[in-house]
Order: sequence, then structure tokens, then C-alpha cells
Amino acid sequence: MESSNPTESVRPLLRVRQVRKFSGEPVDPAALDAIVDAARWSGSSTNSQPWRFVIIRDRDTLQAIHEAGLPSTRAFATAQAAIAIVMPEQEGRGVVLAYDEGRAAERILVAASLLGLGAGIAWIGKDGRPVVGSRLGLPEGRFVRTIVAIGHPSSAGRRPKTPRGEARLPREETVVEERWPES
Repeated sequence: MESSNPTESVRPLLRVRQVRKFSGEPVDPAALDAIVDAARWSGSSTNSQPWRFVIIRDRDTLQAIHEAGLPSTRAFATAQAAIAIVMPEQEGRGVVLAYDEGRAAERILVAASLLGLGAGIAWIGKDGRPVVGSRLGLPEGRFVRTIVAIGHPSSAGRRPKTPRGEARLPREETVVEERWPES
């Protein structure tokens, strides 16, 4: 998409946001396939592609994830689907793997938004990981820390959480040119 106005070209990215309340409408399997394909094309350190993805539609599994990771997983009470990002346990590569995982999670969020769906990124703490691993049948040496709830936003899920104009700090407070300003 080429535009003479760069701000308009990136506007779809500016509209992406977390959604944590969903309607009961099912998610099209083709949309989930497109979202997971966008995620698997994410960049990774040395093109290692450490992640694997599990598409989840089973209501009992979504409910178990909801219960295993509260409060982070509150969106799974109403989500109609999810994509779990399965990572390897690799000593000494924690930061690099977390970075790669974050890139994939953001791609899932953006892809869902581009398809008119809502998505919310959740973290599974160490205490909840065994439950999630068991529900997903993960092999030894693999775990889920990041999982993305997906669905059609409910009317409550569409509502902004902050008043218009207050969702982000002003540009003057967050962007500088060339060098940090002197105090």
C-alpha cells in the first residue's frame, strides 16, 4: 500500500490495540490460519525460528488457560480461539528467545486487527505453565509463556480504556532527534 502520506500508510498499525472481551461469534479457521502464517514469518535471531504455534479452539482448553494464569488470562473467559507461542527451554538464550517470542506475539496481534478481529496478549506465569503444557500436550523442553486470545470483540471489548487523546504520552515526551536532550 503506497501513499503520499506516510502517516496514513501506517494508520492501521496505530489502530491495533489489546482486546480482552469477546462476543460468542466463532472465529473463521481460515482467519486463524492467516494469522499464524503471519506469525511464523516473523523475524528471529539468526533466523532460528524457535517458536512453534498451537491454534486452540476447544472451549474447555480455553477455560483451563483462563483459570491457570489469572489475572493475565482473563480474556480467555470469552475468547473463541487462541494461539499459543511454544518456546524451547535453552539455557543462556532467554533474552534472545523472549525477543523473538515478542515479535511473533505482536505479529499475531496486528494480523488479527487487520482481519477485523480482536486479540489480547497474555503471559502464563511459571505456576500456570505445567497446566498449559499438559493441556496442549507439549513435549519435554518446550513451554508456553505467551498466548494470544482471539475473537470478535464484544461491545465492551471495543470501548476505549482511556479518553480520546490520552492513550499515549505526547510525542514531545517520547521522541527526540539525534541525542538525548540535556537537562
